[in-house]
Amino acid sequence: MTKQEITILLQKNKNSLVQELHESKELVVLLTISTTRKLNDEEKGKVKEQLLDICKSIPAFTVFMLPGGALLLPLLIKAIPNLLPSAFRE
Repeated sequence: MTKQEITILLQKNKNSLVQELHESKELVVLLTISTTRKLNDEEKGKVKEQLLDICKSIPAFTVFMLPGGALLLPLLIKAIPNLLPSAFRE
């Protein structure tokens, strides 16, 4: 891998992480709003999608933390493409 390819990969993942954090912030706002009024269908869809993304993050993080997980995770992602949250999918 060249230095340019590594730089591109780092930048891409940085943007995905920022996007995922932004979406999680939106989830907190929607959950707070839901305590005072009912959410409309679009808002409910966003909440559902974000909760699923959080649930998908847990197994990916667990695999990554295992010894050799950094090598195993890309193989699992090829086998199970929906393992990653939506912001990290290409």
